[in-house]
Amino acid sequence: MRGIDPSSRVAESAREAGQLLVRPAQAADIGAIERLASSATPRLTNLPAHRDRLEERIARSCRALSHNVDFPGDEVYTFVLEDREIGEIVGTASIRAQAGAQDVYYTYRQETLIHASQQLNLRHEVQTLSLSHEMSEVSLLCALSLDARYRGTSAASLLRRARLMFIAQYPERFADTLGVAFPGYLDESGASPFWDSVGRHFFNRGYHEINQLAGVRSKSFIAEVMPQFPLYLPLLTPQARSAIGREHPAHEPALGEMLAEGFVRSRHVDIFDAGPVLRGERARLRTLNHCGWHPVRIRPAASLPDAEPAMVANQRLADFRCTVARYALTPTGQLLLSEAQAELLGVEEGRAVLVAPLALPDVEDALDEGDL
Repeated sequence: MRGIDPSSRVAESAREAGQLLVRPAQAADIGAIERLASSATPRLTNLPAHRDRLEERIARSCRALSHNVDFPGDEVYTFVLEDREIGEIVGTASIRAQAGAQDVYYTYRQETLIHASQQLNLRHEVQTLSLSHEMSEVSLLCALSLDARYRGTSAASLLRRARLMFIAQYPERFADTLGVAFPGYLDESGASPFWDSVGRHFFNRGYHEINQLAGVRSKSFIAEVMPQFPLYLPLLTPQARSAIGREHPAHEPALGEMLAEGFVRSRHVDIFDAGPVLRGERARLRTLNHCGWHPVRIRPAASLPDAEPAMVANQRLADFRCTVARYALTPTGQLLLSEAQAELLGVEEGRAVLVAPLALPDVEDALDEGDL
């Protein structure tokens, strides 16, 4: 008899999502978060595999969750995805309440300049990139890393979008506009064509080295060294131009889900690898528009009817919890949960929970018309 592949069992467990839980990170999670940071593909600037920085982030998150907040500032909220069935932390993701609250959040903005001469009867449009910090005011969904065994499962959607369930409950803590930056394209050797054509000329360092430096320290050095004048795209290499706004292949499914959520591509791209930056108005995001409160009714697991999967979150701040359950309602609008599901969420019968459909519609890729 052939043995069962442990990775297959874990992936199947993730698809059923019965024991998956998103909760705020705690100090004891540092080892797992450091492991996830080390295994991120590619390595993330906003999730450095550096224990001191990660410990600092967890501490900041705990402080933010323990204080009353009336408007977004320098708070960072860090979450983990826990698989209770195997007893492991298998994912992490964060929210920066204000992207540029501590250090200016720099991007390149894609623009068009018109060069014209009446004497020569010429009119020529040139695409440029201009250093910008206008995305500094948005709340940023960032620092997501998921164990490779769970990619392509409902666990990925839960980790990615549970942050929106948190924002839905505490809107005063976040900006009206949210942003998501995706890693950019790297070639087969792992190099960034965009960085090699732009940044390397000013720093004389490779992409991965500068990426790590920015994660461990900050990006404040960008304004000190990078050119303040627009970059004319025709002067870049063809490889660099083709990488602008192009996501890393490993993040294509995540980007597609965020587009389905209601985010759109902005004209902003990452300053290091030119990866795309999405933006979305909270009022237009599907999770925030389609979530609703339902009191809990606990019934035996075997008696629960089949229904579409949904994200279910409790209404606690420091002990926020979000999991996946069937969207099965009684005729009076109560959400049916098993005793195990209620225990996972830390709720009793009659307690209200926030519920939103897990499925998202298929949408076409779009550019933010308000950003043209």
